[in-house]
Amino acid sequence: MSTANTPTSPGLSHDQFQHLVRQAAPRTAVFDFDGTLWPGDAGSGFMRWTIDTGLLSAAAAEHILGRHASYHRGEVGEIAICGEMVSIYSGLREEELRESARAYFVQHVQPHLYPAMIALVHRLQDAGVDVWAVSSTNNWMIEEGVRAMRIAPDHVLAACVAVNDGVVAEDVIDVPSDEGKAQALRRVGLATPDVVFGNSVHDAAMLQMARAPFAVNPSPALVQLAAELGWPTYWPAEQDAAV
Repeated sequence: MSTANTPTSPGLSHDQFQHLVRQAAPRTAVFDFDGTLWPGDAGSGFMRWTIDTGLLSAAAAEHILGRHASYHRGEVGEIAICGEMVSIYSGLREEELRESARAYFVQHVQPHLYPAMIALVHRLQDAGVDVWAVSSTNNWMIEEGVRAMRIAPDHVLAACVAVNDGVVAEDVIDVPSDEGKAQALRRVGLATPDVVFGNSVHDAAMLQMARAPFAVNPSPALVQLAAELGWPTYWPAEQDAAV
């Protein structure tokens, strides 16, 4: 889960950022989604969208909003809340969720994508780089989100639950956050990705795996960690505004 960040360090210019990425000569690239490719939190946004549109029942909505409030008070952990924000949809047809995720993405996420970051994704792909998306947001949202970025569903590692005969189950399969992001990458054979782009301390484990890590639109905690470890920082919103 991520939120928009305000620059707290100078960071790289657009040209410096592009130069360092090219210098890394990547064959594999890993991108976080929320906060890295766009400035918001698609997981929380989609949850509220499904409540407002009536896809989530009133009882389920009351429960998950209470748990979400507890998370923000520090009473529920990151892994737990991200898992619950997927399993809350148990009993619904997966196609309903995909249709809802598609509509939410088009209306509320796509208009705010960072042009500089999306252009980078496409340049890497055009150069033959193997591009992956890793997120603790539900897989329905991320798979819809990266479709326009030409990232295939089998290159998406996101929070997900079991689906039986087209119906969403309660059993959580994966929640890639914190060390879970690194574990998910290792499971698909990416123990040392060439470049990794992330925006929060929940991306730190996978950033540490990379030959060339980049803190993009970093949270204050990630700014501090990046300074300690010598990771470059980049603020895409500032660069896009300057174009």
